[in-house]
Amino acid sequence: MDGHMDEKQEQKFHQMTETPVSHLICQLALPCIISMLVTSFYNMADTFFVGMLKSNSATGAVGVVFSLMAIIQAVGFFFGHGSGNFISRELGKQHYEEAGNMAATGFFAALAAGTLICLVGQIFLEPLAMLLGSTATILPYTKAYLQVILLGAPWMTSSLVLNNQLRYQGSASYAMVGIASGAVLNIVLDPLLIFTFRLGVAGAAWATIVSQFVSFCLLLAGCAKGGNLHLHISRVQFKLPYYVQIVRGGLPSLARQGLASVATICLNRAAGPYGDAAIAAMGVVQRIMMFGGSAMIGFGQGFQPVCGFNYGAKLYHRVKEGFWFCVKASTLFLLAMSSLGFLFAPELITLFRDDPEVVLIGASALRFQCVTLCLSGWIVMSNMMLQTIGKTAGATFLAMSRQGIFFIPLVYLLSRAVGLLGVEMTQAVSDLLTLLCAIPIQLRALRELDTLESRG
Repeated sequence: MDGHMDEKQEQKFHQMTETPVSHLICQLALPCIISMLVTSFYNMADTFFVGMLKSNSATGAVGVVFSLMAIIQAVGFFFGHGSGNFISRELGKQHYEEAGNMAATGFFAALAAGTLICLVGQIFLEPLAMLLGSTATILPYTKAYLQVILLGAPWMTSSLVLNNQLRYQGSASYAMVGIASGAVLNIVLDPLLIFTFRLGVAGAAWATIVSQFVSFCLLLAGCAKGGNLHLHISRVQFKLPYYVQIVRGGLPSLARQGLASVATICLNRAAGPYGDAAIAAMGVVQRIMMFGGSAMIGFGQGFQPVCGFNYGAKLYHRVKEGFWFCVKASTLFLLAMSSLGFLFAPELITLFRDDPEVVLIGASALRFQCVTLCLSGWIVMSNMMLQTIGKTAGATFLAMSRQGIFFIPLVYLLSRAVGLLGVEMTQAVSDLLTLLCAIPIQLRALRELDTLESRG
């Protein structure tokens, strides 16, 4: 069996290190882009169907629990990116034993972390619901939704690990099938469980965890195919260097996801004094920007395994070629997207909420963000490259900048200084400041690759 595995892994090594870079990135990015777009739809499904219950308390409960789901996802990404970055570099060096040990260690650690979240959450259900921002009126709905969502935590965290490990091995299509199947199933189950079986808000939670479990099973099956690393509990390593590598590779993701949750809370608080319409408008703008940005992140995810494999194989010219290709392609794509967004801002907001005040505030905020959207190409691709080659400090700083280090103080300062206009323009100013930091950090990393290449 191992000889057969080695032959398939050998084939994959040649594919990752010899196929023309731009062609390889596009090939790997397509399933990632589909996964990201499907996930964006999927994030909107629960809110959409629960909204049909015509209960503000039920809709509020989904919003409250969403921040806990973001934390569960952050834990999954931490172990997934942490183990995945290391796996792609080791496969590039053709160290299959080390890569297999890390795959098992990352997966079972995430399963244990998810189980711990589930147990602690069930014991402290009511205090947790209040901590997440539930009010007394929303509390019964929050508890009903939260109780079920927590049951799914073990396989939510571990399926994100499987998804990322498959992607870093260059098997993005297996990862896509797993994620997309779960998302489609959730959209089908939502109305069935909420309305037909009359489970209400708990029905939305059951739809989520059942579809996540199906995803988990499909991703697990994907690990047994196509020369991918097999997961064996016997290969779990209780050695410190493995966990250090997980922290190094996963910390930027944990910081990014964690701060994005905090930034959303700060944005809602800053918009609060201007009424519900302002909060609704900023929420709609976030969803629209997330949808536009998800395609670009999917494209960057196609670059990560190429970057890790070739960095591990010391083919530094391919790493640089991939980076420049991704920056140019994503910047052009974002320019086209932002032009359309700027022109049709009111129409886009109306799709989600047909309220004159919401449309007025939302269109203004969306136009500000469209002006700086094209800067994200450099920021995101730099962040992904730094994270994949193990430059933890630079990657973590950039991951925290856009929606944390700059955004959180700016949303308060600008709203105090220029009122609602300040809230609308915060993300654009934050993007500009992040770019000014990202340029020198990334140029330094590229110069280091030049040095390594000249030595090689």
